[in-house]
This record gives sequence, structure tokens and C-alpha cells, in this order.
Amino acid sequence: MGKSISAKRKKRGRPATGTNRMYGLRLSGTLAGQIDSWAKERDVSRSEAIRRLVEIGLKAKVKGRM
Repeated sequence: MGKSISAKRKKRGRPATGTNRMYGLRLSGTLAGQIDSWAKERDVSRSEAIRRLVEIGLKAKVKGRM
């Protein structure tokens, strides 16, 4: 009799898609539209646009307090 075929057991559930923390947020229709327009001009997804806009905002120098 031959050897049994061994199979690797699969993990249950959906495979991990990333290791970074995920944040949820609510956007007004107007703001979402502005982000979508910005993203379309640069040919990026909404998620990527939000990431880039946050980075730009964090690098911006602010005069005084808001």
C-alpha cells in the first residue's frame, strides 16, 4: 500500500488583507464628492485619495490656530 497524500489544512475565515489598523469615518455628500473628484483627477481610489490628503494635511504649515 502507498503512502497517504498529506494535505495542508486551510485556516477558517477570510484571509488577512493587511496589517495596518483600519479606521472608519462618516463623510458628508459634499465632502465625499470633493474627495472623489480629487481622486479621479489623479486616477486613484477613494481610499488612496483619503490617505494622500491626510498626509498632505499633516505636512501643511498652519498659521495660528483654527
